[in-house]
Amino acid sequence: MGALSQRDRYPIPMDIVFIEDLRIDAVIGIYDWERRVRQTLSFDIEMAFDNTVPAASDDIALTLNYKDVSKRLIDYVGTSSFGLVETLAEQCAAIIREEFGVSWVRLKLSKPGAVRGAKSVGVRIERGIRPQ
Repeated sequence: MGALSQRDRYPIPMDIVFIEDLRIDAVIGIYDWERRVRQTLSFDIEMAFDNTVPAASDDIALTLNYKDVSKRLIDYVGTSSFGLVETLAEQCAAIIREEFGVSWVRLKLSKPGAVRGAKSVGVRIERGIRPQ
């Protein structure tokens, strides 16, 4: 067996920065009545990020700032108009990964009250490679 690499001896930490139940009103749906109203969507988001550097410095500039991510999604989703939650989820995951440099994201997009008898329906997606 060979010697362990620096990364194997000291693996990069994988922390999770999360946003839970971010509620945004949007035009979403395939039915005519859905195209005429705004519906409240709920987002649960988990993002891989190494928090050791910002934790050591106590500097918000070095963090994955969940307020900035939230504001970006509020702006995007609030002005969007998609038929499918699947399409919107993909677009939001791409924004998070590309604009905020996130290597892995898990995003749950829910439409509360969309189906009688169910609290909520929607999709959950994971994109990117989850660090170990």
